[in-house]
Amino acid sequence: MLAGYKKQGKEFFVHGNRGRKPATTIPAQSRQIIVALYRNKYFNANFQHFTELLAKHEQIHISASSVAAILESEYILSPKVTRSKQKRLKKALQAAKLAARTQKEADTIQANLVAVEDAHSRRPRCAFFGELIQMDASPHEWIPGQIWHLHLAIDDATGMIVGAWFDTQETLLAYYHVFHQILTTYGIPYKILTDQRTVFTYKKKNSPSIDEDTYTQFAYACKQLGVLLESTSVPQAKGRVERLNQTLQSRLPVELRLAGIATIDAANEFLNSYIKEFNEKFTLPIHGSKSAFEKQPSCEELNRILAVLTERTVDCGHSILFMHDHYRMLNSRGRQVHYCKGTKVMVIKAFDGSLFCSVNDKDVYALEKIPKHADKSPDLDNDYQEPKPRKTYIPPMSHPWRRNEFHKFIRSQPHHFEDPAEMPA
Repeated sequence: MLAGYKKQGKEFFVHGNRGRKPATTIPAQSRQIIVALYRNKYFNANFQHFTELLAKHEQIHISASSVAAILESEYILSPKVTRSKQKRLKKALQAAKLAARTQKEADTIQANLVAVEDAHSRRPRCAFFGELIQMDASPHEWIPGQIWHLHLAIDDATGMIVGAWFDTQETLLAYYHVFHQILTTYGIPYKILTDQRTVFTYKKKNSPSIDEDTYTQFAYACKQLGVLLESTSVPQAKGRVERLNQTLQSRLPVELRLAGIATIDAANEFLNSYIKEFNEKFTLPIHGSKSAFEKQPSCEELNRILAVLTERTVDCGHSILFMHDHYRMLNSRGRQVHYCKGTKVMVIKAFDGSLFCSVNDKDVYALEKIPKHADKSPDLDNDYQEPKPRKTYIPPMSHPWRRNEFHKFIRSQPHHFEDPAEMPA
């Protein structure tokens, strides 16, 4: 080193690679393409997801850390940015704002900051697959201009999505669809954990009918299957599904946009393939966990159990008023049966939409809608033919459809009635 210093002076100590770009340097043109793709096509995707999309759709194979470095150099932050990184980049961002030449440039830099939510508390996963299923609904603008509720169910032990369904609101029917997916695909779980809002809220004091008591409806279905149902008002208690909501809110809108999804029916159909792809990427191995799922119920049994039960009264016209329409009761031969005015009946809307009614916990009849106007006239239509009664399949009387058992279950729930007259009969 002394000889080199005597020969070249201080220049001898300068590294030979100074000023040279490394062989692994990403070309400036490629960096510009990556930034343009994120801003124009894959916006709102987190950086890990964006890296996967580049390899899948654009054949650009680059590490997630390189993608993050490229985008953060343009002050584009991931929706999943950590708080420490956000604080660090805020300082650089404030310096860049002070050095900005125009207000438009400063506003563009400021718009790239993304707020992050607090982390959930940690707890150990359950030991068995199917031991605990966490359920929740996530309202979000899944496609531009449309806010839907994504109803989700995730297994606590493996992190596997076991059910998913879109609906315009958080509804009992949507949770029934998620529950149906679980039962038909995996079997009967041991326990379900939900929150205490909307569909899983206890009956309101002035609720006009029992069918609006959606918690009791879902809980009664769980009781028939032997599933424990628990609810909590603490989001951290069901951190798996809360984190899943955040992950899908980041990933799924981008996937829906790329697939050209515009309707809620198409979105529900798209979920079938997307959830399988998601589970293959993020689910923990099932072979390392024993299954707590019991045998799968039959489709006919599920159709009866995942039902909405409502009490109605027979009117003077031997019919029942339900959902603003009148219905008559038909036996298995397709002939109408008559009961006295004031007879209490239990109307059952099965999972497939079929309507039945249970009378005196002994007989079950099918319900047929009474049209407001006849289709044809026996006096004025030449081709008029007397309608023949059609045989109708009527399921046998089963335990879930017994009125006394249902009201016994209602009274066992911790409802709060101010007036004893409000207590169900």
